[in-house]
Amino acid sequence: MSILIGILGSLVGLVLLALLLLEAQYWQRPANTLELNSGKWELAVYEPQQYVLVGQIELHNFTRRLEVMTPKVNAEVKLLSDGSLDGITTKTRMTPRFKGAEIREDGYWEGHVVKSGARDPIEVTIEIKGADLSQLKVAWIQLNYVAYGSQGWIPKVRHIIVPLKFPSVEESKRWQSETNADVLPIKTHLLTHLDDPVSVVKRYVMPHARPGDIVTIGESPIAIMQGRFRHPSAVKPGWLATRLCYMFLPTSSLASACGLQTLIDIEGAARVFGAFLIGSIAKLFGVKGMFYRLAGEQASLIDDVTGTIPPYDQFIVLGPDNPQEIVDKIQRETGLSAAIVDVNDLKAVKILAASSDLSMALLKQALIRNPAGNANEQTPVVLIRPTEDVQKSSDVGLQSVNQP
Repeated sequence: MSILIGILGSLVGLVLLALLLLEAQYWQRPANTLELNSGKWELAVYEPQQYVLVGQIELHNFTRRLEVMTPKVNAEVKLLSDGSLDGITTKTRMTPRFKGAEIREDGYWEGHVVKSGARDPIEVTIEIKGADLSQLKVAWIQLNYVAYGSQGWIPKVRHIIVPLKFPSVEESKRWQSETNADVLPIKTHLLTHLDDPVSVVKRYVMPHARPGDIVTIGESPIAIMQGRFRHPSAVKPGWLATRLCYMFLPTSSLASACGLQTLIDIEGAARVFGAFLIGSIAKLFGVKGMFYRLAGEQASLIDDVTGTIPPYDQFIVLGPDNPQEIVDKIQRETGLSAAIVDVNDLKAVKILAASSDLSMALLKQALIRNPAGNANEQTPVVLIRPTEDVQKSSDVGLQSVNQP
């Protein structure tokens, strides 16, 4: 009997060892990391009754040594408009441009194998027709695809936002007087990942600018131009986020599980939890705001759903990456001193980055009444013209810029 028990014990031990080895090799395997990038988009046709958007995107298989299949790729389009969408139609087409692809007239997507490390191009065509398209503001394109492989069927979505309405320079002429400067909120098209800050300044600000002027841009528009926004459906809240989010004020962007998980994904669970513990203890001794000082800069910059204008009100928008590099580039290429700011209607002005020749006191006083607004003004850029001499470290002349 003892021999039988010994044999059974050995068999159980071997089974458990085999299971442990199987689990260990599983965690060492690469995940099915297949991504559909945002690509490059253009308005190939821009006529009163017809718009044609063309996007050049790629399926990129980041997985080492493993192929990933894509049995599904399609596009859905949501139009945002200042008026009714009655009578306006959209038609989408996905055209594979990778080697050996068959272009089908019926629009059927044939399952495709993306080899390890491959970048397989796809052309997306979206045709918009209607009697009058002038009220259309933006096309929100949802590219739906599936990564299929060793981890099963994984649905994914890539969100693309393309502007369709572009205000003229003349629409921004309402200067406002502040204590130490005149300020001009500047209207732009809806900024997207297709834009870059320098081009926006050249297009919309330079026609109004004079030597000595200062341009400021909101931190959320900068982050959006960098593609730093996530749809909540792509965020998977973990144990810590689902428990800890209840500890923040309801108005905080960290009070939702997805908002807090976004911060955890950036800074790590240990840092966020440690900041919470220390912040809680500090609060007992009357010291407030310690969590935001310890949890990383993004803790105070993340905007949760509803935090900005449509369609970004459906997304979690992060703070910008390397803002100082951006303001330095604006000054270098336009001659304007620049700053990236976070301003609200509560007279709170936070300067994330600024040209070295700027006075922080002047900036805060000029922006104290939030001239850009927090609603749907679509004036993410503000031009500041000091009414008194400002000491500058260097004399930078405005460059001549050809407007598109």
